[in-house]
Amino acid sequence: MGIYTIKKEQLVNASIDDVWSFFSDPNNLSKITPEHMGFEVTSEPYEGEIYPGQIITYKVSPVLNIKMFWMTEITHVVPKKIFVDEQRKGPYKIWHHQHLFEETSNGVKMTDIVHYQPPMWILGNIANNIFIRNQLNNIFDYRKKVVDTLFLKNM
Repeated sequence: MGIYTIKKEQLVNASIDDVWSFFSDPNNLSKITPEHMGFEVTSEPYEGEIYPGQIITYKVSPVLNIKMFWMTEITHVVPKKIFVDEQRKGPYKIWHHQHLFEETSNGVKMTDIVHYQPPMWILGNIANNIFIRNQLNNIFDYRKKVVDTLFLKNM
């Protein structure tokens, strides 16, 4: 029953305002998730600032095109610095995702740190070794390519 960690960093050639605005808007999640995941935000669109206690719901198809319900809560926000989402209901036993933003002279350094625990005890650990970890890494690799393209166009 391990808890696993994925850490990814990316330098985005844009202002902190633009990067924060994009990533703190849940409606942009489907733009940076591979199509085959069938990712869809099902919460009512929210136009204000992200806030602690905000609940966001999704449908996602991580395995065999089977739609799953996923609910996360934004638990911590420091504008233009960090926000944290934690799963309340969904495909993982534990999901804790820190989104960190650091303004640099070359753009914004984004760091994602995800702590997760698959469901189903030992079967979850086996599944993690076979495909979950690879799938998460592929999602972040896809996101990096899309973000590089999106922010290149906005320059």
